[in-house]
Amino acid sequence: MGRYLSACWLCLALICTAGPAMAAADSGPRLVVIDQDGSGPGGSNMRSMLALIQAPDVKVLGISMVTGNAWMKAETEHTLRMLELIGRRDIPVYEGAVHPLVRSRVRTLAEQRFYGHIAWLGAWGGDGSDPDAYPADPNARQPMPEGRPSISAQHEDAAHFLIDAVHAHPGQVTVFAAGPLTNLALAQRIDPSFARTAKQLVVMGGSISPVSDDAEFTTTPSHEFNVWFDPEAAHIVFTADWRKIIDTPVDISLQSWYSDRMQSAIAKSHSPAAQYLAAYDNERYYMWDEIAALAWLHPDLVKKTRTLYLDADLSHGPSYGNTLAWTKQSKPETAGPAVIVQMKLDRQAFDRAFIDLMRAPTPNASRPAIERSD
Repeated sequence: MGRYLSACWLCLALICTAGPAMAAADSGPRLVVIDQDGSGPGGSNMRSMLALIQAPDVKVLGISMVTGNAWMKAETEHTLRMLELIGRRDIPVYEGAVHPLVRSRVRTLAEQRFYGHIAWLGAWGGDGSDPDAYPADPNARQPMPEGRPSISAQHEDAAHFLIDAVHAHPGQVTVFAAGPLTNLALAQRIDPSFARTAKQLVVMGGSISPVSDDAEFTTTPSHEFNVWFDPEAAHIVFTADWRKIIDTPVDISLQSWYSDRMQSAIAKSHSPAAQYLAAYDNERYYMWDEIAALAWLHPDLVKKTRTLYLDADLSHGPSYGNTLAWTKQSKPETAGPAVIVQMKLDRQAFDRAFIDLMRAPTPNASRPAIERSD
Protein backbone atom coordinates (compact mmCIF):
# COMPACT_ATOMS: atom_id res chain seq x y z
CA MET A 1 0.00 0.00 0.00
CA GLY A 2 2.87 2.36 0.86
CA ARG A 3 4.46 1.81 -2.54
CA TYR A 4 1.05 2.40 -4.18
CA LEU A 5 0.51 5.72 -2.35
CA SER A 6 4.05 6.83 -3.17
CA ALA A 7 3.46 6.08 -6.83
CA CYS A 8 0.22 8.08 -6.76
CA TRP A 9 1.93 11.08 -5.20
CA LEU A 10 4.72 10.82 -7.78
CA CYS A 11 2.21 10.81 -10.64
CA LEU A 12 0.43 13.84 -9.16
CA ALA A 13 3.72 15.68 -8.82
CA LEU A 14 4.65 14.94 -12.42
CA ILE A 15 1.26 16.13 -13.66
CA CYS A 16 1.48 19.34 -11.63
CA THR A 17 5.00 20.15 -12.81
CA ALA A 18 4.26 19.21 -16.42
CA GLY A 19 1.07 21.27 -16.51
CA PRO A 20 2.69 24.71 -16.57
CA ALA A 21 5.23 23.59 -19.17
CA MET A 22 2.51 22.21 -21.40
CA ALA A 23 0.43 25.36 -20.94
CA ALA A 24 3.44 27.50 -21.80
CA ALA A 25 4.01 25.52 -24.99
CA ASP A 26 0.35 25.91 -25.96
CA SER A 27 0.33 29.65 -25.23
CA GLY A 28 3.53 30.38 -27.13
CA PRO A 29 3.86 31.09 -30.85
CA ARG A 30 2.95 28.43 -33.38
CA LEU A 31 6.20 26.98 -34.73
CA VAL A 32 6.64 26.30 -38.44
CA VAL A 33 9.39 25.40 -40.87
CA ILE A 34 8.83 26.35 -44.51
CA ASP A 35 10.01 24.09 -47.33
CA GLN A 36 9.46 25.93 -50.58
CA ASP A 37 10.46 26.29 -54.23
CA GLY A 38 10.75 30.04 -53.81
CA SER A 39 10.80 31.40 -57.33
CA GLY A 40 10.40 35.16 -57.44
CA PRO A 41 10.15 37.98 -57.03
CA GLY A 42 6.52 37.86 -55.92
CA GLY A 43 4.20 35.07 -57.02
CA SER A 44 2.46 32.33 -55.07
CA ASN A 45 5.65 30.96 -53.49
CA MET A 46 6.70 34.30 -52.01
CA ARG A 47 3.17 35.27 -50.99
CA SER A 48 2.71 32.07 -48.98
CA MET A 49 5.99 32.64 -47.15
CA LEU A 50 4.95 36.22 -46.46
CA ALA A 51 1.61 34.99 -45.08
CA LEU A 52 3.37 32.85 -42.47
CA ILE A 53 5.92 35.56 -41.69
CA GLN A 54 3.18 38.18 -41.32
CA ALA A 55 1.11 36.10 -38.88
CA PRO A 56 1.70 37.62 -35.42
CA ASP A 57 1.22 34.30 -33.58
CA VAL A 58 3.64 32.31 -35.75
CA LYS A 59 7.39 31.84 -35.44
CA VAL A 60 9.13 30.77 -38.66
CA LEU A 61 12.12 28.69 -37.54
CA GLY A 62 13.67 28.69 -41.00
CA ILE A 63 13.09 28.28 -44.71
CA SER A 64 14.49 25.41 -46.77
CA MET A 65 14.70 25.64 -50.55
CA VAL A 66 14.14 22.95 -53.18
CA THR A 67 14.26 23.00 -56.97
CA GLY A 68 10.77 23.17 -58.43
CA ASN A 69 9.37 26.21 -60.18
CA ALA A 70 12.97 27.40 -60.56
CA TRP A 71 16.43 26.10 -59.74
CA MET A 72 17.20 25.95 -56.03
CA LYS A 73 20.11 28.43 -56.18
CA ALA A 74 18.00 31.10 -57.90
CA GLU A 75 15.11 30.50 -55.48
CA THR A 76 17.48 30.93 -52.54
CA GLU A 77 18.63 34.31 -53.81
CA HIS A 78 15.07 35.52 -54.35
CA THR A 79 14.05 34.36 -50.86
CA LEU A 80 17.05 35.95 -49.16
CA ARG A 81 16.39 39.20 -50.97
CA MET A 82 12.70 39.14 -49.98
CA LEU A 83 13.67 38.69 -46.33
CA GLU A 84 16.15 41.52 -46.62
CA LEU A 85 13.62 43.85 -48.22
CA ILE A 86 10.95 43.26 -45.56
CA GLY A 87 13.42 43.45 -42.67
CA ARG A 88 13.41 39.78 -41.60
CA ARG A 89 17.09 38.92 -42.02
CA ASP A 90 16.80 36.94 -38.77
CA ILE A 91 14.97 34.07 -40.51
CA PRO A 92 17.59 31.55 -41.67
CA VAL A 93 17.49 30.06 -45.17
CA TYR A 94 18.87 26.62 -46.05
CA GLU A 95 19.80 25.24 -49.46
CA GLY A 96 18.27 21.90 -50.36
CA ALA A 97 17.95 19.46 -53.23
CA VAL A 98 18.96 20.63 -56.71
CA HIS A 99 17.46 17.61 -58.51
CA PRO A 100 14.59 15.18 -57.82
CA LEU A 101 15.43 11.73 -56.45
CA VAL A 102 14.91 9.89 -59.75
CA ARG A 103 13.19 12.00 -62.40
CA SER A 104 15.62 13.80 -64.72
CA ARG A 105 15.31 16.83 -66.96
CA VAL A 106 16.73 15.11 -70.04
CA ARG A 107 14.45 12.09 -69.82
CA THR A 108 11.37 14.17 -69.03
CA LEU A 109 11.90 16.46 -72.01
CA ALA A 110 12.48 13.46 -74.28
CA GLU A 111 9.36 11.65 -73.04
CA GLN A 112 7.13 14.49 -74.23
CA ARG A 113 7.59 13.11 -77.75
CA PHE A 114 5.76 9.94 -76.69
CA TYR A 115 3.43 11.03 -73.88
CA GLY A 116 2.48 14.55 -74.91
CA HIS A 117 3.15 18.12 -73.85
CA ILE A 118 3.62 18.99 -70.16
CA ALA A 119 1.94 22.31 -69.38
CA TRP A 120 4.40 23.35 -66.67
CA LEU A 121 7.99 22.10 -66.40
CA GLY A 122 9.17 24.43 -63.67
CA ALA A 123 12.95 24.84 -63.60
CA TRP A 124 13.20 22.65 -66.68
CA GLY A 125 11.49 25.10 -69.01
CA GLY A 126 8.46 26.76 -67.43
CA ASP A 127 5.56 26.70 -69.87
CA GLY A 128 7.93 26.58 -72.84
CA SER A 129 7.25 30.12 -74.03
CA ASP A 130 10.55 31.66 -72.88
CA PRO A 131 13.46 29.18 -72.97
CA ASP A 132 15.99 31.86 -72.00
CA ALA A 133 14.24 32.34 -68.66
CA TYR A 134 14.92 28.71 -67.69
CA PRO A 135 18.61 27.86 -68.21
CA ALA A 136 19.74 24.24 -68.23
CA ASP A 137 22.54 25.11 -65.79
CA PRO A 138 21.22 24.89 -62.21
CA ASN A 139 23.87 27.38 -61.08
CA ALA A 140 23.16 30.01 -63.74
CA ARG A 141 22.62 33.49 -62.32
CA GLN A 142 19.54 35.16 -63.73
CA PRO A 143 18.63 38.86 -63.55
CA MET A 144 16.92 39.87 -60.30
CA PRO A 145 14.59 42.89 -60.64
CA GLU A 146 14.59 43.33 -56.87
CA GLY A 147 18.40 43.34 -56.64
CA ARG A 148 20.75 40.71 -55.28
CA PRO A 149 20.83 39.88 -51.57
CA SER A 150 23.67 40.94 -49.32
CA ILE A 151 22.92 38.10 -46.89
CA SER A 152 23.69 34.41 -47.42
CA ALA A 153 22.14 31.01 -46.82
CA GLN A 154 23.21 28.90 -43.85
CA HIS A 155 25.95 26.28 -44.16
CA GLU A 156 23.73 23.43 -42.98
CA ASP A 157 21.74 21.63 -45.69
CA ALA A 158 17.95 21.65 -45.81
CA ALA A 159 17.32 18.03 -44.83
CA HIS A 160 19.41 18.24 -41.66
CA PHE A 161 17.87 21.60 -40.76
CA LEU A 162 14.40 20.04 -40.97
CA ILE A 163 15.48 17.12 -38.80
CA ASP A 164 17.13 19.38 -36.22
CA ALA A 165 14.10 21.70 -36.08
CA VAL A 166 11.54 19.01 -35.25
CA HIS A 167 13.81 17.36 -32.68
CA ALA A 168 14.47 20.70 -31.00
CA HIS A 169 10.70 21.08 -30.43
CA PRO A 170 9.18 17.55 -30.43
CA GLY A 171 5.50 17.51 -31.32
CA GLN A 172 5.35 21.29 -31.78
CA VAL A 173 6.64 22.05 -35.29
CA THR A 174 4.39 22.21 -38.34
CA VAL A 175 6.21 21.33 -41.55
CA PHE A 176 4.81 23.54 -44.32
CA ALA A 177 5.76 22.08 -47.71
CA ALA A 178 4.69 23.96 -50.84
CA GLY A 179 7.17 22.68 -53.41
CA PRO A 180 8.35 19.25 -54.58
CA LEU A 181 8.90 17.03 -51.56
CA THR A 182 12.56 16.11 -52.16
CA ASN A 183 13.96 17.72 -49.00
CA LEU A 184 11.33 16.09 -46.79
CA ALA A 185 11.95 12.69 -48.37
CA LEU A 186 15.69 13.04 -47.75
CA ALA A 187 15.03 14.03 -44.13
CA GLN A 188 12.78 11.00 -43.66
CA ARG A 189 15.35 8.64 -45.17
CA ILE A 190 18.16 10.10 -43.05
CA ASP A 191 16.06 10.04 -39.87
CA PRO A 192 13.05 7.67 -39.88
CA SER A 193 11.70 9.46 -36.78
CA PHE A 194 11.50 12.82 -38.60
CA ALA A 195 7.82 12.66 -39.61
CA ARG A 196 6.46 11.37 -36.31
CA THR A 197 8.48 13.95 -34.35
CA ALA A 198 6.79 16.86 -36.15
CA LYS A 199 3.39 18.14 -35.06
CA GLN A 200 1.90 17.87 -38.54
CA LEU A 201 2.54 18.22 -42.26
CA VAL A 202 0.78 20.94 -44.24
CA VAL A 203 1.37 20.31 -47.94
CA MET A 204 0.35 21.92 -51.21
CA GLY A 205 0.28 19.09 -53.71
CA GLY A 206 -1.75 16.54 -55.56
CA SER A 207 -4.93 16.67 -57.60
CA ILE A 208 -8.09 14.65 -56.94
CA SER A 209 -10.95 15.62 -59.27
CA PRO A 210 -10.73 19.33 -60.10
CA VAL A 211 -13.64 21.05 -61.82
CA SER A 212 -12.10 23.39 -64.38
CA ASP A 213 -11.90 24.35 -68.03
CA ASP A 214 -8.15 24.96 -67.60
CA ALA A 215 -6.44 22.90 -70.29
CA GLU A 216 -3.75 21.79 -67.84
CA PHE A 217 -6.30 19.82 -65.81
CA THR A 218 -9.18 18.91 -68.14
CA THR A 219 -7.26 16.09 -69.85
CA THR A 220 -4.93 15.18 -66.97
CA PRO A 221 -6.97 15.78 -63.80
CA SER A 222 -4.61 13.77 -61.57
CA HIS A 223 -1.55 15.77 -62.63
CA GLU A 224 -0.10 18.34 -60.22
CA PHE A 225 3.39 19.80 -60.50
CA ASN A 226 4.80 19.29 -56.98
CA VAL A 227 3.94 15.58 -56.88
CA TRP A 228 4.79 15.09 -60.56
CA PHE A 229 8.24 16.72 -60.34
CA ASP A 230 9.48 14.22 -57.73
CA PRO A 231 7.08 11.27 -57.48
CA GLU A 232 9.45 9.11 -55.45
CA ALA A 233 9.79 11.86 -52.86
CA ALA A 234 6.01 12.27 -52.72
CA HIS A 235 5.66 8.52 -52.16
CA ILE A 236 8.14 8.58 -49.27
CA VAL A 237 6.45 11.57 -47.65
CA PHE A 238 2.82 10.47 -48.05
CA THR A 239 3.60 7.02 -46.62
CA ALA A 240 5.65 8.28 -43.65
CA ASP A 241 4.19 8.10 -40.15
CA TRP A 242 3.04 11.70 -39.66
CA ARG A 243 0.73 12.48 -36.74
CA LYS A 244 -1.44 14.56 -39.08
CA ILE A 245 -1.39 15.58 -42.76
CA ILE A 246 -3.39 18.45 -44.25
CA ASP A 247 -3.31 18.73 -48.04
CA THR A 248 -4.18 21.61 -50.37
CA PRO A 249 -4.73 20.02 -53.81
CA VAL A 250 -5.43 21.52 -57.23
CA ASP A 251 -9.18 21.16 -56.57
CA ILE A 252 -9.40 23.95 -54.00
CA SER A 253 -6.55 25.97 -55.52
CA LEU A 254 -8.54 26.58 -58.70
CA GLN A 255 -11.18 28.37 -56.61
CA SER A 256 -8.79 31.29 -56.03
CA TRP A 257 -7.15 34.02 -58.12
CA TYR A 258 -4.66 36.74 -57.27
CA SER A 259 -6.30 39.72 -58.93
CA ASP A 260 -5.44 43.33 -59.69
CA ARG A 261 -8.07 44.28 -57.11
CA MET A 262 -6.24 42.36 -54.38
CA GLN A 263 -2.90 43.82 -55.43
CA SER A 264 -4.29 47.37 -55.36
CA ALA A 265 -5.83 46.88 -51.92
CA ILE A 266 -2.56 45.52 -50.54
CA ALA A 267 -0.46 48.26 -52.15
CA LYS A 268 -2.29 50.95 -50.13
CA SER A 269 -0.49 49.76 -47.01
CA HIS A 270 3.00 50.92 -46.09
CA SER A 271 3.95 47.64 -44.42
CA PRO A 272 7.20 46.14 -45.78
CA ALA A 273 5.36 43.03 -47.01
CA ALA A 274 2.75 45.10 -48.84
CA GLN A 275 5.37 47.34 -50.41
CA TYR A 276 7.37 44.31 -51.56
CA LEU A 277 4.32 42.92 -53.35
CA ALA A 278 3.42 46.34 -54.76
CA ALA A 279 6.89 46.70 -56.23
CA TYR A 280 7.61 43.21 -57.53
CA ASP A 281 4.51 41.01 -57.80
CA ASN A 282 3.25 40.86 -61.38
CA GLU A 283 1.79 37.33 -61.26
CA ARG A 284 -1.98 37.00 -61.62
CA TYR A 285 -2.80 33.35 -61.19
CA TYR A 286 -4.19 30.72 -58.83
CA MET A 287 -3.19 31.11 -55.19
CA TRP A 288 -1.94 27.56 -54.67
CA ASP A 289 0.44 28.02 -51.76
CA GLU A 290 -1.37 30.92 -50.11
CA ILE A 291 -4.43 28.72 -49.53
CA ALA A 292 -2.27 26.14 -47.75
CA ALA A 293 -0.78 28.87 -45.54
CA LEU A 294 -4.01 30.76 -44.80
CA ALA A 295 -5.98 27.57 -44.14
CA TRP A 296 -3.40 26.56 -41.56
CA LEU A 297 -3.70 29.98 -39.94
CA HIS A 298 -7.52 30.07 -40.23
CA PRO A 299 -9.00 26.56 -40.75
CA ASP A 300 -12.53 27.99 -41.05
CA LEU A 301 -11.61 29.34 -44.51
CA VAL A 302 -12.05 25.77 -45.79
CA LYS A 303 -15.71 24.81 -46.08
CA LYS A 304 -15.34 21.18 -47.12
CA THR A 305 -12.71 18.47 -46.69
CA ARG A 306 -12.35 14.79 -47.52
CA THR A 307 -10.36 12.13 -45.72
CA LEU A 308 -8.29 10.27 -48.29
CA TYR A 309 -5.08 8.28 -48.58
CA LEU A 310 -2.59 9.72 -51.08
CA ASP A 311 0.41 8.50 -53.02
CA ALA A 312 2.20 9.09 -56.32
CA ASP A 313 2.11 6.87 -59.41
CA LEU A 314 5.62 5.43 -59.77
CA SER A 315 4.99 3.49 -62.97
CA HIS A 316 7.31 4.85 -65.64
CA GLY A 317 4.74 5.59 -68.33
CA PRO A 318 2.39 8.42 -69.29
CA SER A 319 0.86 8.52 -65.77
CA TYR A 320 4.22 8.71 -63.97
CA GLY A 321 3.90 11.27 -61.18
CA ASN A 322 0.11 11.47 -61.18
CA THR A 323 -1.71 11.61 -57.85
CA LEU A 324 -3.18 8.39 -56.48
CA ALA A 325 -6.05 8.71 -54.00
CA TRP A 326 -8.16 6.18 -52.10
CA THR A 327 -10.92 6.18 -49.53
CA LYS A 328 -10.57 4.20 -46.30
CA GLN A 329 -12.55 1.37 -47.88
CA SER A 330 -10.49 1.18 -51.07
CA LYS A 331 -6.95 1.93 -49.85
CA PRO A 332 -4.21 -0.67 -50.25
CA GLU A 333 -2.50 -2.25 -47.24
CA THR A 334 0.65 -0.25 -47.99
CA ALA A 335 -1.10 3.14 -47.82
CA GLY A 336 0.22 5.82 -45.51
CA PRO A 337 -1.75 7.76 -42.89
CA ALA A 338 -5.06 9.46 -43.60
CA VAL A 339 -4.86 12.89 -45.22
CA ILE A 340 -7.31 15.75 -44.63
CA VAL A 341 -7.80 17.00 -48.20
CA GLN A 342 -9.23 20.49 -48.63
CA MET A 343 -11.95 20.66 -51.28
CA LYS A 344 -13.98 23.88 -50.96
CA LEU A 345 -12.82 27.43 -50.18
CA ASP A 346 -14.70 30.37 -48.68
CA ARG A 347 -13.38 32.64 -51.42
CA GLN A 348 -14.55 36.00 -50.07
CA ALA A 349 -13.31 35.31 -46.55
CA PHE A 350 -10.01 34.03 -47.93
CA ASP A 351 -9.44 37.13 -50.06
CA ARG A 352 -10.18 39.41 -47.10
CA ALA A 353 -7.92 37.46 -44.77
CA PHE A 354 -5.02 37.52 -47.21
CA ILE A 355 -5.35 41.25 -47.93
CA ASP A 356 -5.55 42.07 -44.21
CA LEU A 357 -2.50 39.93 -43.47
CA MET A 358 -0.38 41.60 -46.14
CA ARG A 359 -1.50 45.08 -45.07
CA ALA A 360 -0.62 44.50 -41.41
CA PRO A 361 2.72 45.59 -39.91
CA THR A 362 5.47 43.04 -40.50
CA PRO A 363 6.24 41.46 -37.09
CA ASN A 364 9.80 41.91 -35.83
CA ALA A 365 10.86 43.80 -38.95
CA SER A 366 14.26 45.44 -38.56
CA ARG A 367 15.69 47.87 -41.09
CA PRO A 368 13.53 46.85 -44.08
CA ALA A 369 15.31 47.63 -47.33
CA ILE A 370 12.16 48.14 -49.39
CA GLU A 371 11.56 51.74 -50.41
CA ARG A 372 8.25 53.09 -49.19
CA SER A 373 6.05 54.42 -51.99
CA ASP A 374 3.68 57.30 -51.18
